[in-house]
Amino acid sequence: MQRLRDHMRALLGLGLPLVGSNLAQIAIGMTDTVMLGWYDVRALAAMVLAGTLFYPMFFFGSGFAQAVMPLVSAAAETGDDIRIRRATRMGMWISIGFGLMILPLFWFAAPLLRMIGQEPDLALGAQTYLRIIGWGMLPGLLVMVLKSYLAAQEHTRVQLVATLAAAAANAGLNYVLIFGHFGAPELGMRGAAIASVAVQLVLLAVLMGSALRNFPDHHLFQRLWRPDFDALRDVFRMGWHIGLTTLAEVGLFSFSGLLVGLFGAVALAAHGIALQISSMAFLAELGLSSAATVRAGRAFGANDVPRLRKGALAAYILAGGWAALAAIAFLTIPDLMVGAFVSRDEPLRAEILEMGRVLLTMAALFQLADASQVVAAGLLRGMQDTRAPMYIAAASYWLIGAPASWLIGAVLGFGVVGVWWGLVSGLTAAAILLTSRFLRASARM
Repeated sequence: MQRLRDHMRALLGLGLPLVGSNLAQIAIGMTDTVMLGWYDVRALAAMVLAGTLFYPMFFFGSGFAQAVMPLVSAAAETGDDIRIRRATRMGMWISIGFGLMILPLFWFAAPLLRMIGQEPDLALGAQTYLRIIGWGMLPGLLVMVLKSYLAAQEHTRVQLVATLAAAAANAGLNYVLIFGHFGAPELGMRGAAIASVAVQLVLLAVLMGSALRNFPDHHLFQRLWRPDFDALRDVFRMGWHIGLTTLAEVGLFSFSGLLVGLFGAVALAAHGIALQISSMAFLAELGLSSAATVRAGRAFGANDVPRLRKGALAAYILAGGWAALAAIAFLTIPDLMVGAFVSRDEPLRAEILEMGRVLLTMAALFQLADASQVVAAGLLRGMQDTRAPMYIAAASYWLIGAPASWLIGAVLGFGVVGVWWGLVSGLTAAAILLTSRFLRASARM
């Protein structure tokens, strides 16, 4: 039997490249935020507003990609190459269909945003951004499928290298296209969107090449047009549950953005910056959660309960340690973090720094809860238990978190801080309920 230390070492070996890949991925969005903050605060606010539509849809669609991971990891444990190929291909099918289906929402976003009380010029700016970045949904979701396929077979280093290169390329393209350097037109927010789409296309090509080179026997892209309805049904069923689970959480944060938007551009900019910073901590925890999904999927495929539970304990320890470090950073160096996103010449810099400092204190409060809930969700996915977590997420975020944000922030008049108290309450509820579900489910194996 493996010792706890062995499980932690295995999780780190698998998870650290995923953590690095996730951090590099958010660096792409963070680069957009930083450079647009230097360019124009209202352009930054419009991009943050656009994110309240784009990211919930992207994370919902990525649920189908995430469903590929437990299915492939369980099949890999038994050496079932046919099952691996079938699940991955159908994950691609569903991702392409979802990406095409969601484009009209982005194209006509401005009337929807105005309808829910956003400033007309910010709504129009958000629509401009979404009409470009929306085309990046297709390659972005396919990238997520291939990441799940490769990670489930414990092949993660290529993801780290490719995503780091993509982040660097995005920064260079932003520098050229946002500000109009080296003879390029000054495109501002549109330049940031064009750069992001181009980078996703390159990242997709790199991961396709890695899949073909490392697993040629899977014949992953041969006769890709042929349907496999059994695998399609399995991926869709699990992906629908995972997508709604993710959408419930991401939707809560987007809902908070819409509430904060009612308090003006400064509040929205500070909120977006604080979320970007806290997302760095979350995506590190998400990388460990993905590693836990793979390890749990293999233990589940082998029906090895002690291996499953000890691996789960290792995942909780590692994610909790990272959450503690993040909370310390948020409490000790908030001005350094927030200040990196706003030009020193920006007239509203002092106001944004003051509000960002308060919001990072709130973010420190929910770090442990966020780490616990994402690890528990990952473990349950590895066990192919996705329906109950969907209901738990919906209840935690939308029966507790969202009403609390609205009540404390808007009705009782506590403003942005009140909105963030709602985030703390929703994440805490999810952490308690999902961890309890994992303990009960593993005890029944």
